[in-house]
Amino acid sequence: MPPPLPSPETTGAPSSGPGPSRATGLLKLARPRQWIKNLLVFVAPAAAGVLFHSNVLVHAVYAFGIFCLAASGTYFLNDAIDVEVDRSHPTKRNRPVASGAVPVPLAITVGLLLLVVAIVLAVLACGWHLAIVMAAYAAINVAYSLGLKNEPILDLVAVSSGFVLRAIAGGVATAVPLSNWFLIVTSFGSLLIVTGKRSGEKELLAVDGVAANPADGPMRVTLGLYTDTFLRSVRTMAVAVTITAYCLWAFERAGEVHHGHDPVWFQLTIIPLVIALLHVTRLLDGGGGAAPEELAIHDHRLQIYGLSWVVLFMIGAYVA
Repeated sequence: MPPPLPSPETTGAPSSGPGPSRATGLLKLARPRQWIKNLLVFVAPAAAGVLFHSNVLVHAVYAFGIFCLAASGTYFLNDAIDVEVDRSHPTKRNRPVASGAVPVPLAITVGLLLLVVAIVLAVLACGWHLAIVMAAYAAINVAYSLGLKNEPILDLVAVSSGFVLRAIAGGVATAVPLSNWFLIVTSFGSLLIVTGKRSGEKELLAVDGVAANPADGPMRVTLGLYTDTFLRSVRTMAVAVTITAYCLWAFERAGEVHHGHDPVWFQLTIIPLVIALLHVTRLLDGGGGAAPEELAIHDHRLQIYGLSWVVLFMIGAYVA
């Protein structure tokens, strides 16, 4: 008697009806829209005023591509590990693995392969320092998927570290020293985005009629452990530290670039930064941060503030 065929629940295969092709599912699972986060690798060399030096730019582009591979690898693994939980989520149930478009074993295989390739390419393109950053990123994300996501506070730190490691990777890949103020701004700016994302997820579950309580179903455990007041307090702290550290960095950077001559362009960047942070805080406070990358892509006000910051910063770093 032939052995029974595996069920869709165990293989991740579609149970019935037409669905997206395997290739489409793999591409969607890679989350190319999320690669916008990897632009953080350009921040350190840009802040140092050396981004457009040919060798620096090439290595920054290498780091960006390598981080895209690594980030996609973590998405493959995370969705494979979270498949059962995602199937009970109002929106994540449509992800390729949860919907059955991509089998779980395939997602795990591709995810591990992408992470290994990213680390190897980091060594070949930029040296072992970048490889260490990539290995740390992979380890933290795997640990997050396996259990840290259920630990309050630590889950915020783990997700925030992904943004910080992107910024560090840009400095390491281009041999640009990272100032303490730069790391503080990146760390607390990341914490602001992550706590806003948690608030947005709580709002989304409430709108869909799903309680954010670990006793009520297989939702993200920490959502039931964070109160709105706590998340708002963390965002307030993060904004305050980010603005303070950035102001100190801007004045320090102006003195480093323009010895004895201060055209105030770096100081002027504080204005659009503060306006942008207040704008983002308002959106996050209203529960609009569940998908922060969508804000960067679709929020025109935020884009205008960001462009204003870039113009003022570029004048200070490369022209004045």
